[in-house]
Amino acid sequence: MSSVSLVILLFFAGFSVSVASDCEVCVGFLHRLYHRLTSAHGELTAALVEEELGQTCDGAQGKEARLCYYIGASRDAATRVTASVSRPLASHVPVEKICQRLSNTDSQICELTYEPRLRDVSSAGLSKLRVTELMNILASWGEECRGCLEKHELVSLIQERAPLHPHTAEL
Repeated sequence: MSSVSLVILLFFAGFSVSVASDCEVCVGFLHRLYHRLTSAHGELTAALVEEELGQTCDGAQGKEARLCYYIGASRDAATRVTASVSRPLASHVPVEKICQRLSNTDSQICELTYEPRLRDVSSAGLSKLRVTELMNILASWGEECRGCLEKHELVSLIQERAPLHPHTAEL
């Protein structure tokens, strides 16, 4: 094998790995769906996967709801390409490969990323954030700080409410 062929081969191998790793929302969403299906049902069929995909997408929020829209599993989607998810998933094709194939048809699928999680809810960690970032955290939780005039009031409210929102705050 010539050195040029080897370089081209390594380039494309690296490209396929980066595509799969960039599909954060797609891979995470389909992994959870696949594990839920395999633990609840013995044998998977495309119809079963498609039905569960539709039910899961009905309750999806944020970036996962956007993914459902892109693959046509949401009610307001313009197209339905759920078969390109349900058939391979029922055949136990790796989720990364499914997302890579989906990104070949719609590059937006792999551009979706989760919002960064709030990892440090100590007052030192929160005080490093800007006031608008603190307000956005509260807004994403459906909370607001009425009468807050200073940053430390926002910090203390976030610390108080963080245990109520474990899916967005890792304590």
